[in-house]
Amino acid sequence: MNREIRKIAVGLIFLLLTGCSLINQEPKGKVSINKIKVKKENKEDEQKYHYQLIVDKKPFIIKGVCYSPVPIGQQGILYNFMCDANKPWIVDGKLMREMGVNTVRLYHSGEEVAFCREMIEDLYNMYGIRTILGHSLGFWDYPPANYADPEFRKQITDKVLKTVEYFKDVPGLLIWNLGNENNYSFDGRINPWSNDEIDALDTFGKKRDARAKIYYAFVNELAKKIKKVDPAHLVSLGNGETVGLKIAEENCPDVDLIGCIVYRGRVFGNFFKEIKRKFDRPVILTEFGCDAFNMVKMQEDQKNQSKFLKSQWLDIENNLAGGPGMGNCLGGVIFEWSDEWWKSSESDRDSWLVHDNDAAWGMGSYDFDAKAGKNMNEEWFGLVSLEPELDANGLNKRSPRKAYYVLRKLWNQAYQNQADETEK
Repeated sequence: MNREIRKIAVGLIFLLLTGCSLINQEPKGKVSINKIKVKKENKEDEQKYHYQLIVDKKPFIIKGVCYSPVPIGQQGILYNFMCDANKPWIVDGKLMREMGVNTVRLYHSGEEVAFCREMIEDLYNMYGIRTILGHSLGFWDYPPANYADPEFRKQITDKVLKTVEYFKDVPGLLIWNLGNENNYSFDGRINPWSNDEIDALDTFGKKRDARAKIYYAFVNELAKKIKKVDPAHLVSLGNGETVGLKIAEENCPDVDLIGCIVYRGRVFGNFFKEIKRKFDRPVILTEFGCDAFNMVKMQEDQKNQSKFLKSQWLDIENNLAGGPGMGNCLGGVIFEWSDEWWKSSESDRDSWLVHDNDAAWGMGSYDFDAKAGKNMNEEWFGLVSLEPELDANGLNKRSPRKAYYVLRKLWNQAYQNQADETEK
């Protein structure tokens, strides 16, 4: 054996002995799905697999909150909290860590991406909190989104891939979530879009389904391109409820999971079974929750908010891998971390200084105040309320609600064995 061959052989032996490999080496911060085969009790059983989220080779249950800490007197669309010199996420992150939060959901990265990157890194490095980073796919932009337009799809693709390239190596990044409730445009009622081919179809149902096929095929192409740029992180299809998922199953095979926005009251009913039947992928509830205002009593109602959130979380736990339910849930993200005083009147600056109690929409399954009709108060969903008084950091003082402490007991091991007066 000549000298060069001997050197190569010694090098290969060293790699084998040390467990190193130049082939199939996992990217740092790798996020993946573990598909667990489960034994069927009888032939009628539907579920054959449970799904488990794996982060850095360890099981990970998402215990998350939607994060958009807009101060009293500011408006969420105009104000970029990521650029706030007071860094609200430093104060909030400490409270979140104590509660047991391990994930935040950001709806977008903002235009000043360096500030978003700093926030993601701070939350992870200081508190171990990871980030689901979203992209609306232009749904609320101007000019309005038109997924039937090839030029529009190209513009969005370029923006998404630019975002992925910038953030893919940021510590703490967990999942890419594409879209939010974009599927509600298929019936033409919200942000309608079309083209001549769709308009020529002769029924409402055919037009709706044609839009769904175009949109989900576009998301699928995005997912494939994202994975080439960033193989370390998963791609989620953001969807409002289960609307359109049967068509997504046919046209969107390359997404890793589904992120659904679901408001169904105390529990989620047949939601997890619907996911299994319509589009068998693991699912994250990217929005769920209960507001803290009672429209019948016309006053804050922390007790019912905490009861509903506890019940919702226990339903999620029931459907995690290894649980008695469908085993297809990876966790959930509560809407939301803090109240947003601007929601009721987005164009009225004076109202941003008032904690309005106007309900934006109604949901009968929230039975404690359902008889009021409209009972879902967009300004009152926070786990923490905001006070006009400023703290030492120049931020509105945070006051954790009863639900914060109830969830802390469920999510944080250090509090699970303690008696908690807040549940009474």
